[in-house]
Amino acid sequence: MGDPCVTESVNTGRVPMAGDRLLAFYVHALGLLEATGAPFLVGGAFAHSRYTGRDRETKDLDVVLRREDVPRVLAAFSEAGYHVDVPFPHWLGKVRREDQYIDVVFSSGNGIVRVDDRWFIHAVSAEVLGIPVSLCPPEELLWSSSFVQERERYDGAAVLHLLHAQAAQLDWNRLLERFGENWPVLLSYLILFQFTYPDRRADIPDVVMSELTNRLQCQQPEPDNRVCRGTLLSRQQYLFDLDQLGYTDARLRPHGAMTPEQAEIWTRAIETSR
Repeated sequence: MGDPCVTESVNTGRVPMAGDRLLAFYVHALGLLEATGAPFLVGGAFAHSRYTGRDRETKDLDVVLRREDVPRVLAAFSEAGYHVDVPFPHWLGKVRREDQYIDVVFSSGNGIVRVDDRWFIHAVSAEVLGIPVSLCPPEELLWSSSFVQERERYDGAAVLHLLHAQAAQLDWNRLLERFGENWPVLLSYLILFQFTYPDRRADIPDVVMSELTNRLQCQQPEPDNRVCRGTLLSRQQYLFDLDQLGYTDARLRPHGAMTPEQAEIWTRAIETSR
């Protein structure tokens, strides 16, 4: 990852210009965040652009917080006249002013990618819109992006671009630990990476590929394990498997971290997100 104390500028897909309302919104929002005293990280398109050198179109700012810091941050924005909401209590809050948004992220839609202290320990110092901030570490950014495989949004290319730019510097031990039992998802991206960029195959350490392919070869059929893990990748595309084929939802306790109520709220929002 390089020296985490090095300050670098960040490209954004939607580059705000001087005098731009979006620029003023982002700058004011970052100032408010700083004033709360709550540690926060910048993620999403801003972080992806920094690590890959590729501009990504963005309509909002992704701010990453520990769950326990979310209430005071939202309270500060509310007192400053912003509209605040927690539409998905298991992972996401929102801050809005007119048509401008901030996503306040503390987990993930599938409940797997929870923000803990290590996000902050390994954060990378950077500069966003002239303001010193900390970015999500590339390992955690890759981990969280890998599970976004919706019909309307697939972050696979973003994962491969991140690998293309950062694979040689990644903390692979931490990345493997992050994926845990979901390591086949990581392996699938590493295979796609080697397919997409044959000239960069050596960027993936041999020991990582050997470890994961050995795990794959050791897997045995589990005919009695009627769990569908597809819901960890898409909240919509595997509902048939749950509703009609009788599979158990891997997101739900005890398999996952979510309650049935949380999954229902997340599912109901499918229509409004189209």
